[in-house]
Amino acid sequence: MQEKNNIGSFDAILDDKYGKIGSPEREEFHKEAYAYCIGQIVCNARKQEKMTQSELAEKVGTNKTYISRIEKGVIEPGVGLFFRIIDALGLKFEIVKPVM
Repeated sequence: MQEKNNIGSFDAILDDKYGKIGSPEREEFHKEAYAYCIGQIVCNARKQEKMTQSELAEKVGTNKTYISRIEKGVIEPGVGLFFRIIDALGLKFEIVKPVM
C-alpha cells in the first residue's frame, strides 16, 4: 500500500478557507483563534492550580459564566481583567521586543 504525501502550505489552506491575509474574513478568523488560545491557556492554568471557575471568578472580581466564556474563546477579557487572571493563576506576563 502506497501512502500519499499531500504536504502543502498552511497559509494556502487558510487563504482558501478564510481569504487572503488582511481580508476581513481572515482577520475575523485570526481574532477568534487568538481568543480560543487565550481561553485554553487560562483553562489549563486554572486546572493546574486545582481551582474552579467560580474560585477564579471570585479572586478576580467577576462571575463563573464570564470565566467560562473566556475559556471557551467566546470573549476576550479586557486588559485589566486579563492581568488579574494572570496574577490569580500565578502566571507571569512579559512584554518584550523581538530579536531580529
